[in-house]
Amino acid sequence: MRVLIVEDEKRLALSLARGLRAEGFAVDVAHDGIDGLHKATEGSYDLIVLDIMLPGMNGYRVCSTLRAAGDETPILMLTAKDGEYDEAEGLDTGADDYLTKPFSYVVLLARVRALLRRRTRGGASVLRVGELTVDPGARRVTLDGREVTLTAKEFAVLEYLAVRAGEVVSKAEILEHVWDFAYEGDVNIVEVYVSALRRKLGPDTIVTVRGAGYRMVRPDV
Repeated sequence: MRVLIVEDEKRLALSLARGLRAEGFAVDVAHDGIDGLHKATEGSYDLIVLDIMLPGMNGYRVCSTLRAAGDETPILMLTAKDGEYDEAEGLDTGADDYLTKPFSYVVLLARVRALLRRRTRGGASVLRVGELTVDPGARRVTLDGREVTLTAKEFAVLEYLAVRAGEVVSKAEILEHVWDFAYEGDVNIVEVYVSALRRKLGPDTIVTVRGAGYRMVRPDV
């Protein structure tokens, strides 16, 4: 899953990005509202963590501009303010959740996962593809009732394919959602992780569609 952090406190932004990357998320960072709006508009994100007090354009305006353009990406607002009117204004502009600084990283991560769960197939908390289950909240995968141990990046690739189960997903789409905007490595890295998943889940779980990408199918078929 790909997350955009728009936060002008650079140390906080980098700390959050580092933590989310360690959990397997692809993370891009912007330090002002204008750049944040540009990245949000040009990129494809599963969630935006948006500070309210930003230079250039505040978080309220960024949020309302995205919503006016029809962008329904979940938005978690951050602010140093504390008060029901600030929260109400944030939610009124279209934000999905609100967190007041200072906050615990554990709480932020829980909020992020909760918002992402709402975004997956009708808000289902667990993704099921045949006998395979993928639980984004617990970061847990089972196959035929047996738990499968995955690395953070393997889980991220599998989760994205499970969300798009039955569809053909290109390497570019996987790179965009699982690796961050700054990734400049070999695109064949996707093949490495798909091969690792096939070894752990079975060779027919992820089918290669030549010239197009990959499609996840029911492992029991």
